[in-house]
Amino acid sequence: MTDPKTAEQLIAQIATGNRSALAALFEGESGRLVAIAQRLLRRRDLAEEVVQEAFITVWRQAASFDGSKGSARGWLTVIVRNRALNLLRDSARMDFEDSEKLVELGDRQADARAAYEALSIKDALRHCLGMLDASKREAVLLCYVTGLNHGEAAATMNVPLGTVKSWVRRGTVALQECLS
Repeated sequence: MTDPKTAEQLIAQIATGNRSALAALFEGESGRLVAIAQRLLRRRDLAEEVVQEAFITVWRQAASFDGSKGSARGWLTVIVRNRALNLLRDSARMDFEDSEKLVELGDRQADARAAYEALSIKDALRHCLGMLDASKREAVLLCYVTGLNHGEAAATMNVPLGTVKSWVRRGTVALQECLS
């Protein structure tokens, strides 16, 4: 981690084309910036790529840095954060699983339905789940019984992520009310 004053001095040197200043800034700040990007992206490889692209931007735009508007470290953080958010927003990256992984995962929808059917008819949880419409019930079961995250449930159900999040939230609130 570089000293805030040192970071500003290094950016000033980068603006004049000093490659060793860029290397020193990268050495001092890349660890912190990768951690920030990884927190947003949840993938180390993408976080490292975002930080690398950010330092290319720093190389090209160092002359535009204005210390009166904020710190050098803040400027770097904003560049990395914006790149990471753009990557998430663009959904330019898709994870493809090999066929073995897909077979290993199995049919999660069938697992969710089987768990629901296995509940006793007298069980209050089954009664409350039965009160939910089918899509909310399936979303809740996929997330809470089979352990899928919202994105995986959305892909499994072939619906938008926001829809699954809403169904899960509304479904769990309805279940809480019904079971209390």
